[in-house]
Amino acid sequence: MTATGTFGLSSEARNLHWLLSNLVEEVPGLRSVAVVSSDGLLLLSSDPEQNTARPASAARQESPRGSSADLATIVSGIGSLTIGAARLMDGGGVKQTMVAMEGACVFIMSISDGSLLGVQAEADCDMSVVAYHMGLFVGRAGHVLTPELRSELRQSLEGSL
Repeated sequence: MTATGTFGLSSEARNLHWLLSNLVEEVPGLRSVAVVSSDGLLLLSSDPEQNTARPASAARQESPRGSSADLATIVSGIGSLTIGAARLMDGGGVKQTMVAMEGACVFIMSISDGSLLGVQAEADCDMSVVAYHMGLFVGRAGHVLTPELRSELRQSLEGSL
């Protein structure tokens, strides 16, 4: 069974949509999820208005502006800052980043070739559960997120805007 809005996509793209839907459904407290390319472009989103990867029946609080595009911008910026910091400190590659705020948390994990998975969650979420499920997504998505698939995902988002 495929998510609404995945008709006409390759099986790899449909599988990524399914993985994202599964992440959103299984992890309590998630507000928004975005997969961002190395150049900061949104590739995959939990925002139903972007790509409908998230079921319409999901009763979760939306991000403040209601858009995974906002999360993608934040993820890209924080990702760039942490990569720069790691270079300055000779710390090696950045694996994950977390920002804890009074009312929310943002988690970022490297996927592959500079792509990033970003999650906005409730402040009281179980951070270990969020990180665990993000790790599962990264492990499953990393080897299939090829340049061709990134291009297909980007084109499908542009078609839905």
